[in-house]
Amino acid sequence: MALRIPEHAQWARLAERVAQVAPDGFAGDRLRNLYEGRWQDGGERAPMVSPVDQSTIGQLSKIDEPTALKAVSAAHQQHRDWGEVPLAERKDRVSAAVDAMTGARDDLALLLAWEIGKPWKLACADVDRALDGVRWYLDNIEEMLGTDAQGRPFERTPLPGPVSNIASWNYPMSVLVHAELVQLLAGNAVIAKTPTQGGAVCLTVAHALMNDAGLPVTLLSGDGSKLSNALVRSVEIGALAFVGGRDNGGKIAAQLVDTGKRHMLEQEGLNCWGIWDFSDWDGLAKHLRKGFEYAKQRCTAYPRFVVQRDLVDSFLATYLPVVQSIRFGHPLAVDTNADTQELPVLDFGSMISSAKARDLGKRVDEALRHGAVPLYRGSLDQGRFLPGQDTSAYVAPTALLAPPGASRLMHEEPFGPVDTIVVVDTKAELLAQMNASNGALVASIACDDEELATDLAQHVQAFKVGVNKPRSRGDREEPFGGRGGSWKGAFVGGVHLVHAVTQGPTDELLYGNFPDYNRYPAV
Repeated sequence: MALRIPEHAQWARLAERVAQVAPDGFAGDRLRNLYEGRWQDGGERAPMVSPVDQSTIGQLSKIDEPTALKAVSAAHQQHRDWGEVPLAERKDRVSAAVDAMTGARDDLALLLAWEIGKPWKLACADVDRALDGVRWYLDNIEEMLGTDAQGRPFERTPLPGPVSNIASWNYPMSVLVHAELVQLLAGNAVIAKTPTQGGAVCLTVAHALMNDAGLPVTLLSGDGSKLSNALVRSVEIGALAFVGGRDNGGKIAAQLVDTGKRHMLEQEGLNCWGIWDFSDWDGLAKHLRKGFEYAKQRCTAYPRFVVQRDLVDSFLATYLPVVQSIRFGHPLAVDTNADTQELPVLDFGSMISSAKARDLGKRVDEALRHGAVPLYRGSLDQGRFLPGQDTSAYVAPTALLAPPGASRLMHEEPFGPVDTIVVVDTKAELLAQMNASNGALVASIACDDEELATDLAQHVQAFKVGVNKPRSRGDREEPFGGRGGSWKGAFVGGVHLVHAVTQGPTDELLYGNFPDYNRYPAV
């Protein structure tokens, strides 16, 4: 089947449109940095490469530490001014930014497809979730700022300094921009660092619209190792929100030890689905397919299945047809002969980079060398690609049985479309294998006896544990956090997100995982 990219979705056309939406954010094909309330040139140029087809789609302007310190100082002054703005006006400006992004919604989603390989439907969901979530906070912010959990009235105030946001590339809108808009609504200026692997153009457009709405936002590009002193340890920073891997998260946590700063550090965990005394295989099949969305490049993906030995045959009879039917390929390619501009419905597109695809391939090979059993290894020939397209950033679905303890896939999140299956004989072994990675964000128990499942869930080291259903990040009324090495600091979501970035009574206890257990409640 011959494929093509519809004209409206081609990068050249898209780049022209977004440059008209945010003209000050671009200098030709190069992105500017936003600080001191204006877009500025300068910094080391670095090419941005689309993982979709390895084409160059622009250049970052990566600033140095002195420039970052200057930007933080300016953001601190903006923060002091913004804290004096009445809540009603803050709501109006945030609403204006949300309305502007709603008008640019389709182009923001197309940017996500090109920059991080996200299929069209999922890219739209990323943008929509961000904007719908902020609308909910706009409707409820008075209550969250005006009362505590027991209904006692008090006025919550902004933090002493702006909130610094360092996030991964996979959800630029529904994680990063969403968090910033809530932080702004709560009275804080915000600083964001663009992920170096993808999403910078989308974030440039979003922040241009936020800046146009009169919001105190700063957007910087640069290497994390060079900017961490400014964006993490600076005395002018009021709080740090981080989303990323355990290695970088651990380094940041170490930098925060002697600062006393508010922090929300979300790190990866090996989310597991445990299966014991279970029979609803048709119901599980629906969850399995959805689980492959975006190539499992998300913090709440389930790449590990721990299965009771007596159920392995039934599990594989359900699982293998699902994994064999996964649809992947170029996220914007349509049938050449089709008389439609409608973009394809796929489970996933590319990995974030060719380097990530190669690394994941090495991890699979490592597990196989040490004794893992290949249950399914898909081929890129099954994908939907343009003629001659560079497919080096794509990985076909893969499933391995019994990854050995010597392999990284046994203990680490693959962050890609690779599942591992572990067979167990006892409930104690089930729990031990589900807790193999020292903590996770989510987990699930599939079991016909819900009372037994609920009891098992109490022993799983994950923040959210579902019974016969997956758990997601959630937000609004539902908090989000992690256990073990998957999270450090304040939990977020709903009132907890607002409380994490505001000050209340002097004896306030924030909800979360903190090293100082004498001061904060351990969860």
